[in-house]
Amino acid sequence: MNEELVGQTVRLRPVVAADRERVVEMRQTPEVARWWRGVDLGADFDESLAEGLMQFVIEAPDGAVVGLVQVSEEPDPEYRHASIDILVDPAHHRQGYGTDALRTVIAYLGTQGHHRVTIDPSVDNAAAIACYRRVGFEPVGVMRAYERQSDGTWNDGLLMDLII
Repeated sequence: MNEELVGQTVRLRPVVAADRERVVEMRQTPEVARWWRGVDLGADFDESLAEGLMQFVIEAPDGAVVGLVQVSEEPDPEYRHASIDILVDPAHHRQGYGTDALRTVIAYLGTQGHHRVTIDPSVDNAAAIACYRRVGFEPVGVMRAYERQSDGTWNDGLLMDLII
């Protein structure tokens, strides 16, 4: 995916190696690290870049990188859908960047033949769930003991979807 996507306020551009430091920096903030864990964030970045995962940095109108969107696509035409993960730097929360980025990438996915998009926040991530609802996602159900926490306990996830 080499295509840039332009929303009302944000620009989504494909992630490149030069984004590594900024993406790791955002993932290390306590507010993001709570939901986006990883042992070696630099290695995680390198691996997802090498695998060719569809991912975009979110750029604010001034060109600052304020977030990241990752997309996983189901290739089987009988089940054609995509799953999204998103993070926004806490310093840029409540400015509409996440909402605009989601709307922009969902519109793009619709042009690629996807009819359904899923996202799976923690049941405890109220701010993310509210953002996803604004975009049109609806809860499907709770996935019990879905994610292992850093302390070894398991946390429930909320499966949400949006029909395009």
